[in-house]
Amino acid sequence: MRLVFMGSPEFSVPVLEALVDAGHEIAAVYCQPPRPAGRGKKDRPTAVQTRAEALGLPVRHPVSLKSAEAQAEFAALNADAAVVVAYGLLLPQAILDAPEHGCLNIHASLLPRWRGAAPIHRAIMSGDAETGICIMQMEAGLDTGPVLLREATAIGETETTGALHDRLSAMGARMIVTALAQLQDLTAQVQPEDGVTYAAKIDKAEAAIDWSRPADVVSAQIRGLSPFPGAWTMQGQERIKMLGCEMAQGAGAPGEALDDGFTIACGTGAVRVTRAQRAGKGAQEAEVFLRGCPIGKGAVLGG
Repeated sequence: MRLVFMGSPEFSVPVLEALVDAGHEIAAVYCQPPRPAGRGKKDRPTAVQTRAEALGLPVRHPVSLKSAEAQAEFAALNADAAVVVAYGLLLPQAILDAPEHGCLNIHASLLPRWRGAAPIHRAIMSGDAETGICIMQMEAGLDTGPVLLREATAIGETETTGALHDRLSAMGARMIVTALAQLQDLTAQVQPEDGVTYAAKIDKAEAAIDWSRPADVVSAQIRGLSPFPGAWTMQGQERIKMLGCEMAQGAGAPGEALDDGFTIACGTGAVRVTRAQRAGKGAQEAEVFLRGCPIGKGAVLGG
């Protein structure tokens, strides 16, 4: 098929590669414009732009698609379909209508649960047992379109957003190739009204750990915010990010270290931190972290 690809972050890259490998013609790649990043604040292209250019594909990064000119340029591509995954711009109706088969979105949740910006984070932070990928026919509403293909996957007990992100990206890449091959035979299923939830963008204010909450809630917060922005706590005057954990046995005052192995008491139960990061340092596995920053039995985190 002749496709327009629309995506920006690393999550989208395996999808673009899968479409190319499947033999589809990519008429153009749309992504977010380069933006200042790093210490030098130099303009940095998105992961999709970098990969698309390496593949020799034409790249466009308009600031908006609302103008008649931008919409005419898009329509002139005469695409059979557009594949959209984590693009970052709202698509006006004229864009949605331009390809023969419309715009297909790869969404990282089991719609209608977790419509919106941060479905992977929210699924883990809410303690969901499973999530998945939906291939959706896009409408003007926020992730409201009918679903063409869906697949569920269990969320691991110690799985972080980073790990789940990579798994779902690979799932989406595989599923969109299947969906395009079977497009004429797929029946779009309208999303039910019941069960709608919204995955609000992550606010850094959510990252402070409250050790008085139950261990399963603390675990979900730590894993759901890893690797970014990273759930954090204080050890004395130093802020430490907790980037991985598992449920553990034990009880004590909230934030109290129950042993020398990074087991921390919560309001009920405890978690064992498996990965952590000091300010200005790289992330480390717990054993390595504790060599440079001992947190002995009886120490209290938080405050």
